[in-house]
Amino acid sequence: MEPFTNDRLQLPRNMIENSMFEEEPDVVDLAKEPCLHPLEPDEVEYEPRGSRLLVRGLGEHEMDEDEEDYESSAKLLGMSFMNRSSGLRNSAAGYRQSPDGPCSVPSARTMGVCAFIILAAVSVIMVIYLLPRCTFTKEGCHKKNQSMGLIQPVATNGKLFPWAQTRLPTAIMPLRYELTLHPNLTSMTFRGSVTISLQALQATWNIILHSKCHNISRATFISAASSQEKQVEVLEYPFHEQIAIVAPETLLEGHNYTLKIEYSANISSPYYGFYGISYTDENKEKKYFAATQFEPLAARSAFPCFDEPAFKATFLIRIIREEQYTALSNMPKTSSFPLADGLVQDEFSESMKMSTYLVAFVVGEMKNLSQDANGTLVSVYTVPGKIGQVHHALETTMKLLEFYQNYFEIQYPLKKLDLVAIPDFEAGAMENWGLLIFREETLLYDDDTSSVVDRKLITKVIAHELAHQWFGNLVTMQWWNDLWLNEGFATFMEYFSLEKIFEELYSYEDFLDAQFKTMKKDSLNSSHPISLSSVQSSEQIEEMFNSLSYFKGASLLLMLKTYLGEDVFQRAIVLYLHNHSYGSIQSDDLWDSFNEVTNKTLDVKKMMKTWTLQKGFPLVTVHRNRKELHVQQERFFLNTNPGTQPSGGSDLWHIPLTFVTDGRNYSKYQSVSLLETQSDAINLTEEVQWIKVNANMTGYYIVHYGDDDWEALIKQLKINPYVLSDKDRANLINNIFELAGLGKVPLQRAFDLIDYLRNENCTAPITETLFQTGLIYNLLEKLGYTDLASRLVTRVSKLLQSQIQQQNWTDEGTPSSRELRSVLLEFACTHNLENCTTTAMRLFDQWMASNGTVSLPTDIMTTVFKVGAKTEKGWSFLLSKYMSLTSEAEKNKILEALASSEDVWKLYWLMKTSLSGDNIRTQKLSFIIRTVGQRFPGHLQAWDFVKENWNKLVQKFHLGSYTMHSIVAGSTHLFSTKTHFSEVQAFFENQSEATSRLRYVQEALEVIQLNIQWMEKNLKTLTLWL
Repeated sequence: MEPFTNDRLQLPRNMIENSMFEEEPDVVDLAKEPCLHPLEPDEVEYEPRGSRLLVRGLGEHEMDEDEEDYESSAKLLGMSFMNRSSGLRNSAAGYRQSPDGPCSVPSARTMGVCAFIILAAVSVIMVIYLLPRCTFTKEGCHKKNQSMGLIQPVATNGKLFPWAQTRLPTAIMPLRYELTLHPNLTSMTFRGSVTISLQALQATWNIILHSKCHNISRATFISAASSQEKQVEVLEYPFHEQIAIVAPETLLEGHNYTLKIEYSANISSPYYGFYGISYTDENKEKKYFAATQFEPLAARSAFPCFDEPAFKATFLIRIIREEQYTALSNMPKTSSFPLADGLVQDEFSESMKMSTYLVAFVVGEMKNLSQDANGTLVSVYTVPGKIGQVHHALETTMKLLEFYQNYFEIQYPLKKLDLVAIPDFEAGAMENWGLLIFREETLLYDDDTSSVVDRKLITKVIAHELAHQWFGNLVTMQWWNDLWLNEGFATFMEYFSLEKIFEELYSYEDFLDAQFKTMKKDSLNSSHPISLSSVQSSEQIEEMFNSLSYFKGASLLLMLKTYLGEDVFQRAIVLYLHNHSYGSIQSDDLWDSFNEVTNKTLDVKKMMKTWTLQKGFPLVTVHRNRKELHVQQERFFLNTNPGTQPSGGSDLWHIPLTFVTDGRNYSKYQSVSLLETQSDAINLTEEVQWIKVNANMTGYYIVHYGDDDWEALIKQLKINPYVLSDKDRANLINNIFELAGLGKVPLQRAFDLIDYLRNENCTAPITETLFQTGLIYNLLEKLGYTDLASRLVTRVSKLLQSQIQQQNWTDEGTPSSRELRSVLLEFACTHNLENCTTTAMRLFDQWMASNGTVSLPTDIMTTVFKVGAKTEKGWSFLLSKYMSLTSEAEKNKILEALASSEDVWKLYWLMKTSLSGDNIRTQKLSFIIRTVGQRFPGHLQAWDFVKENWNKLVQKFHLGSYTMHSIVAGSTHLFSTKTHFSEVQAFFENQSEATSRLRYVQEALEVIQLNIQWMEKNLKTLTLWL
């Protein structure tokens, strides 16, 4: 899945906006609005947490630490949860009072017993009153050797629920689902029935599975030995979104059974589960659409199921629809026949074995364009009015599908591959097997309004989701703690495939930019290992969908490919895919495949665990002494305040060190050495003038040189920068500014290094310079140091003056040069340089005078719109065009311009309107807040809006979602005062405990602290010499 923000490159980063495809970017949320049941709402009860019973001996927190040991858990509970006898199952009667009878006079003995009970009750109350408040929280007080009671749940009907953990037991394994759904897009409700074929892996009385917001009307059970259908009781426990089926007989190990459940539910509001949307077509008619987004935990809201990735099964799906609609699912349609009342039932062929989060279906009015690819029918679907924008996606998919099948040496296993553009979709895209779902802007390409950046974005997102058909769908991680195995591989293949078959797009520039921003996040103490052992709650699961899982995972794979060589790397992943097809895996399974290919000449597992099991990354310090290179490693940690220490990890990595020197032909030779210890010495073959470590930025680490070596590199860049690659030049700029922020390098030396930019013509070094200096500018501007900020802009603009003057206002040139033009003209117009605003305003006036019919060059369209939006008339005209246009590419450019206004009332209106979803879809809200939060007039207002609307935001989006991460980061990342730190901290402390513990909340606070730290370290120096 691609978490989404409008700019694919803008990853979560400290001191600036948070935005990944993650990137930007798609679970269960207890804060979300309560479920509505269309038929019998009074039958559904929600049990307050305080009503659960306490069983002595086991703490719920302690169980969460080791939820894999279900058998042990059952034994500790006297096996009463999973293997209850019929006597115990009928013991509920023992809790009922006997019929009322005449009152009798209590005896003295009775009075004594009552007095004792009252005294005991008072004692218990006093103990509870005097205990710390945290004693009865889910986590407890976290004291050593603390033992609390396991909380035994109570079902909605008052009976004991036979399972207390959030993870499902492994006693039952689903084999096959037969699912029939009848959605009503007018009432936004649906009826469903699911028949699940099961196998008992151990003897049990109960079947525990997931169900959320279902009004279950009937459940029946059939054993393998008998074809007789028996109605069974369903116990519901909404707190864990689980139901329990009390079987009429013991389920015997190795035997198969069938469970059928009939139910009804509401079609969800966007953007989770089976959700409905409305949109206006090209004729201004209101239309309805329903789609799914199940990853990670929302399949359970569409049908009762075993909603964990390791519970793979096959699926046969039927959809009952109105005849004007088209229905799609994972597999090809096998039959379609009419029913009464103008309804049609579509049946799809049985799926391959897959996880529930990959199940998908779409119902709506659609058109498609199709092409055969060696027996696989590839189709791109969209709403009818946008069918002319699907050609680029179809051509791109055909090329990528062929490349992946050849590279992985495994054919795509389905007979069809559908790509569907959805009018309203929170994520960037979703990789459902055979039915890929996209935002319109990540799939549809308009020849008149889509820029080269739009083209690259669409190509990358398609490449990412297609890669998932193997990494994630064919081979799936067992649990969400290893999400990087899905997302890291898909991200790596996304860029690797573009490098191979779309070389002209220069995708490596984007990957380099993404690496820098991911490392910024990973250098925070609030970071986490990409492979975690403690991922349990829905919020923890959703928080795994961040730039670390995507881009750190991909960066580690790039580093490994570079070290082992492309041939060994490919053979290892082909072996991995072949060995584990249709299975569920852990990280060790991947490393075992590599060790098998390397024949253990290198212990890849040992090496890579130093990168996946600890957070952060190393700082490699280099000192050169004639022919010897002394290297040492430590963790790179941004926060240098006393008392703030990095937690977790051994701070020792196995680092493949690559380096180039002036003594070798750079393009043909790199030296490689593996640093496995804290320090080491490397012998050089000759004395050299300079050395550049981490060649082409293929390693996931930062390098610090001695003074002489920094000066030698700076000197070489001024003499001839092109002896180093553009990747190396961008890498040096990134490293020296990051080190300067810590005080390890004087800030003036960082500016000395970028003095060579007068001779720079490549995109990556210039964009990294503008990023790093932009961070400084934003901090200075927001604190009111406008004169100092202006002097900074002057210095940078002098370095880039020649390149800015060379730009023309066209779409000519290579994709890389066109992107550079967009960046440079945006910079120039933002700071009123080189008559940029005059030219942009002239183009805007011509466009407005033609009522938007005059074509603007797509690459500079955003810059022109931003200049035009500075006037009242221009802003109003752009808003009117936004409401009427059908090109998502053009609408996105207009929206960015509207959100860059300096009128705070306009900014507030945009945020409020997007939150309501009336004229601007709510999927755009996080982008609007980040854009508003970037500029001086809006950065305080963005945070005020988030505070005022917090409850509405967590109802619209899941608390742990990337969208909420992006909103919080985008509204706080430029704060740099202790007052703002205290305000943000106090706000989140006043929210729920679950909210204050979220990683993105801790990250936001840490970023503010780092901004304060940076200003304290560097403001005086900047003032003196800038």
